[in-house]
Amino acid sequence: MKQLTFADRPRCDGKKRKRPGRKASPRAAVPHRKRPRHAAWNPLHITMRAIRGLPSFRQQRLFAAFERAFRMTRRDDFRIVEFSVQDNHVHLLVEAADKDALARGMKSFSVRANRLFNTAFGRGRGPVWSDRYHRVDLTTPRQVRNALVYVLNNARKHGIITTSALVIDAGSSARWFTGWKIARTTRDGPRPTEHARTALLQWLWQKHGLIHPCEAPGGWGR
Repeated sequence: MKQLTFADRPRCDGKKRKRPGRKASPRAAVPHRKRPRHAAWNPLHITMRAIRGLPSFRQQRLFAAFERAFRMTRRDDFRIVEFSVQDNHVHLLVEAADKDALARGMKSFSVRANRLFNTAFGRGRGPVWSDRYHRVDLTTPRQVRNALVYVLNNARKHGIITTSALVIDAGSSARWFTGWKIARTTRDGPRPTEHARTALLQWLWQKHGLIHPCEAPGGWGR
C-alpha cells in the first residue's frame, strides 16, 4: 500500500477530488517553469498578451497609456529599445543585465502599464495581462534582424497595414528607428524608449542588410 496525499484521498461521497491550486489560464501558452539564465549581451524579444474582453490597445487613449509606460520605465540594468502595440498584445525588444534585472524590469513595466491602462480605460482596477510573458533570447545578428522586422512591421503581419506604399506603423517605435533602407526626415518628438547598448541590437544585425518599410514578418509584403 502507498500513502495517499490529500489530493489523492477519495472524498467521503465517492466523487473524484478536484486538483488543488490555481487553475491554468484558458490561454496559458507559456509553461510556468523556472526561467532560464540570461546573458547581458543578448537582447530579448518579449510578447505580452491581454486578457479577453478588453478594447483594442491601439485606441488613441489606450495607446497613449502604453507609450507613457514605455517612457516611465527607466532602470540602469533594464532597457526597452523597440516596441509594437497591437490590438490584444504588445511586442518588446529589451536588454537586461541578467536574469534578475530582466524579471525586475518586466515587473516594473507590466505593473505600470496595467495601472496606466486602467486609468485611461476608466476603471479603478483589474488585470490586463493574461499570462506570463513569452521570451526569446536573441543570440545571432540574423535573429536580431528578424526580430526587428517582426516587431516594427508587425502591423503588416496582422493586416492592419495592407498597402505596398512606404508606410510605417504609428503604433510602434518604427517612427524613431534609424535602420531603415529609406531615410526618414519627419520629426516625431522625443524617443519614448532607450537606445540599444548591446552590439547585436546596435549594429551587428546590419551585416544582413537594413530593413525596408514594406518588409513584413514571414516574407516580403505579406
